[in-house]
Amino acid sequence: MSQMRSPHGGGAFQRGLNAPQSRFYSHGKFGRLFPALPPHLPEREALVELGEVGGPMDPGEAHNTPNNAMPAGFVFLGQFIDHDITLDTTSSLEQQNDPEAIQNFRTPLLELDNVYGSGPDATPYLYRSINRLPYMLLDEAAPHDLPRNSAGTALIGDPRNDENLVVSQLQLAFLKFHNQVLHDVRDFAKAQQLVRWHYQWIVLHEFLPLLVGQELVDSIYTGNTYSSGRRFYNWRHQPFIPVEFAVAAYRYGHAQVPGALQVNDVFKVNGRSQIPLFDVNEFGKDDPNDLSGFGARADRRFVDWRYLFDTGDGIEQPSRSINTVLSGPLFELPFFTEPTDIRSLAQRNLVRGRAFGLPSGQAVARAMGETPLSPADLDDVRYLGFAEETPLWFYILREAQVCEYGERLGPVGGRIVAEVLVGLLEGDRLSFVRSHPNWQPVLGSHGDFTMVDLLQYAGVLDTPVYLNGGAPY
Repeated sequence: MSQMRSPHGGGAFQRGLNAPQSRFYSHGKFGRLFPALPPHLPEREALVELGEVGGPMDPGEAHNTPNNAMPAGFVFLGQFIDHDITLDTTSSLEQQNDPEAIQNFRTPLLELDNVYGSGPDATPYLYRSINRLPYMLLDEAAPHDLPRNSAGTALIGDPRNDENLVVSQLQLAFLKFHNQVLHDVRDFAKAQQLVRWHYQWIVLHEFLPLLVGQELVDSIYTGNTYSSGRRFYNWRHQPFIPVEFAVAAYRYGHAQVPGALQVNDVFKVNGRSQIPLFDVNEFGKDDPNDLSGFGARADRRFVDWRYLFDTGDGIEQPSRSINTVLSGPLFELPFFTEPTDIRSLAQRNLVRGRAFGLPSGQAVARAMGETPLSPADLDDVRYLGFAEETPLWFYILREAQVCEYGERLGPVGGRIVAEVLVGLLEGDRLSFVRSHPNWQPVLGSHGDFTMVDLLQYAGVLDTPVYLNGGAPY
């Protein structure tokens, strides 16, 4: 491994500074995969009705079908990946947005800047020096929580990675993973490269096959960046994030978010181990009876990863099926106030798609050479005018439901997600895919590396975290 990535802030490489232009991009921000397709601009009221409480996407009292093909932990890994590559703080739900003018405050590369920030020189508050080596900052007084300031705000590379208990604990696992690797190799650049490459391996060889199917991954990732199987995602100089990905296809995960989860053996609410992801009545409490994040963590608020990933214990919980029904709590979000008539996540996604001028799902399918879903497949939204022209996000969810029984994304959604994630690796000259395509993991076993391996190596898997009194590296 001769080619090392310089720490952020060292001046070696500037990441993600300029916006793409039209179909041929000079630098990476947000852009479009299908700029020639007309925008789908239905009445806003129809979108609000589609995503409202009691609407077609609200499960009511029904329980969604579990997706036994994907453990629930991968839903939150997907969220973590999203926070690594996208951050839009400037677009609006209430006006048309030009994606080429929207700044992505994340570099569009799978490089863990949500963990490393801009490196120990530019963001020293994320690190602590031990024997002149920059370890990720951890709190020795609370070694199983994220490091926090006096106000309880997490000192991490992306504050969104503290927004719920599971992604917060996943962030902590990556901090500890870096620290353990650094402890073993005693060199920051080598440790950072190893951490990034093992993470990239997981995205390419575990996460993506579960999400889109191994056959599609193999058709896109050929192992040769000069003969890629990407058909629609291309750039001139640097990768960018397409809005068809960020605003529609990659929001598939919202359909998989469970309404409640068991995260350990001790956290119970009214005697029940299934804890709501969030409860609007608990919002803002110091130790809420839900899995919401932000603020210092009480002792019971930890994740036993055996309940979320397949460790061989047989107690992992499945994700939800990918379909057009979301968990009930997602229809009353406690942390959005504007616009006041949009409180459900479904409504926000649908209205955002309109604001970005996304094409219809059928238009994208035809542009890809795929047979669109039939109007009969969308008969339940015919009354809203969406049976023949369907909002792209809703279309991708319904496509997964119809074509893949909700276990994975269908041909349109799957190809968008796979081409972008593979493309981000192929476009990064410091990724293992680009710089060392024959590389294999050295931290796992038999040339492979999984999320369970990462959790094991980070030291957060075997022992319940509140019992482990040893100080972390």
